[in-house]
Amino acid sequence: MSLDKPVGIVLVSHSGPVAEAVAELARGLAGGGALAPVAAAGGTPDGGLGTSSELISAAAAEVDRGGGVALLVDLGSAVLTVKTLLADGDELPEGARLVDAPFIEGAVAALVTASAGGDLDAVEAAASEAYTYRKV
Repeated sequence: MSLDKPVGIVLVSHSGPVAEAVAELARGLAGGGALAPVAAAGGTPDGGLGTSSELISAAAAEVDRGGGVALLVDLGSAVLTVKTLLADGDELPEGARLVDAPFIEGAVAALVTASAGGDLDAVEAAASEAYTYRKV
């Protein structure tokens, strides 16, 4: 993977402000230099709590640069919404993938790895590895 076709990251939360805050945190912790594209897809179009296939599809299209799109989700129905979009086949860019990872730690690891030029497999592995981060 080259940096001209980075992996895009979409953060799907039931809350728009939560998705935006996690995206901001990931950008800040990923440090200087060029960052891979990251977009928040949180809540419903009217600003309520929930998930929106339209917002998720739009965010995925926004970050798609040809290197694939990693979708990280917070809770149950966000998982179901992304799985449905992936099953439909034409709602998300080619190479879009649901990543099983903790939402915050996984988002940071995914963005750092994508920004360093990692391909979709490396981004998924880094985000998933965040499950092993110990806090005690």
